[in-house]
Amino acid sequence: MKKIDQKSIEKAYRLFETADIDKIETGTTKGLQEIHKYLFDGLYEFAGKVRTQNISKGSFRFATALYLKEVLLKVEQMPETTFEEIISKYVEMNIAHPFLEGNGRTMRIWLDMILKNRLKKLVNWQLVDKTLYLQAMERSPINDLELRFLLMDNLTDDINNREIIFKGIEQSYYYEGYEKGSDDDQT
Repeated sequence: MKKIDQKSIEKAYRLFETADIDKIETGTTKGLQEIHKYLFDGLYEFAGKVRTQNISKGSFRFATALYLKEVLLKVEQMPETTFEEIISKYVEMNIAHPFLEGNGRTMRIWLDMILKNRLKKLVNWQLVDKTLYLQAMERSPINDLELRFLLMDNLTDDINNREIIFKGIEQSYYYEGYEKGSDDDQT
């Protein structure tokens, strides 16, 4: 694992160990920015800052930077009272992709905090297959049904279980291509 990613994962653990996560607004752009800043402060100069450049992944272009602030305001105003509404909000935030790097890792924590506060549930990420998850996310802008079923099948009400939370953080980094003990440890 690259040093920057190892430091970031350590910060993610600390976010929960110190209960700093409980001080962060749930379901807001500000809260998402606070999580991003916590994870990447000192690692990226843009930590916690909404991007001003257009970005894409493969052939998919995320929300245009010119309209990103308006898009984020709309996403923030989306309801989050049911599981379906929360997943819709998560998908729309993913389409917005407000940061240059670290969106997925930040948004999965953000999603879990919404689920925890609104429904007293968390996703047990260690049970969510990487390939199925990434495919469902890729298709979610068209239809989020696949993503909803995948995540719903892996919800837990054990919301304060440290192992589930920390294994979920590790799984989140794995989704992004980072693995503990990889050959990149010295980079």
